[in-house]
Amino acid sequence: MSNILTIENVCKTYGGFTALNNVSISVPSGSVFGLLGPNGAGKTSLIRIINQITLPDSGTIYLDNEKLQPHHVHQIGYLPEERGLYKSMKVGEQALYLAQLKGMSKQEAKKKLLYWFEKFEITDWWNKKIQELSKGMAQKVQFIVTVLHSPKLLIFDEPFSGFDPINANLIKDEILKLRDEGASIIFSTHRMESVEELCDYIALIHKSNKILDGKLSDVKQQFKTNQFEIGLLCDDKEMLLNEIKSKFEVDDNISATFNADLKVVVTLGKNETSTDLIKYLNNKAQITHFTEIIPSANDIFIKAVANNG
Repeated sequence: MSNILTIENVCKTYGGFTALNNVSISVPSGSVFGLLGPNGAGKTSLIRIINQITLPDSGTIYLDNEKLQPHHVHQIGYLPEERGLYKSMKVGEQALYLAQLKGMSKQEAKKKLLYWFEKFEITDWWNKKIQELSKGMAQKVQFIVTVLHSPKLLIFDEPFSGFDPINANLIKDEILKLRDEGASIIFSTHRMESVEELCDYIALIHKSNKILDGKLSDVKQQFKTNQFEIGLLCDDKEMLLNEIKSKFEVDDNISATFNADLKVVVTLGKNETSTDLIKYLNNKAQITHFTEIIPSANDIFIKAVANNG
């Protein structure tokens, strides 16, 4: 798969503070790429460099295999965490102005704006001023302005801030549609449930360094702990639990009963397999469910940051 964005050994300092330390990341074309990290990790610095708001001290960035240059600004759509609409301007007037800054003709921009305004059912906002809109309403307008010129690369920084659940789902659906139509998307957020729903790939930055990256499904495999949650139906749950503990490592904090079931979480050793576990349990009780515990994006975020101090 080709990459829409390649970041090679980027460094950025502000005075004596290192914001980015030799960071290299590749964003595959036609994907949603999660750029993750705690506050102050360096994500915003990297986003600002991609948008050419600031320049790196060293390193190189390529957009669609071309070294990043000023004219590439028209091929990038950026929705910043801190929104930047002019509050005293009318919605339609401002959207047309911003679209023309991205290289669109007024006629083309108006046609596409009407399409998006109808799609989001906001045509009656055209002559309203931004200051008359709620935060969520204004964010819809900014989302439209960001995607309007069909850029090669879209960057969304906390795009769901200020949205209620219904409108957050609306924007999620639109992001996935844009990806399916060929757009490449960098998605920065602290909401790990959104990472699970949207991201194909992730990179995690911590204290100015990239500490992991890759396809989300592959990263999850790397962080597996060989744990299994099992539901068991038997007559004497206490006796069965003690038997399992004598044979396998059992998490005492998770063992519990649910209705008539005994629920246990077992961690297998290097030389033990799930087949061994199932075979053993089949002779002891009825297995009502057997599920491998795959770490969530939130679990991975916490563990990776903790492991890297």
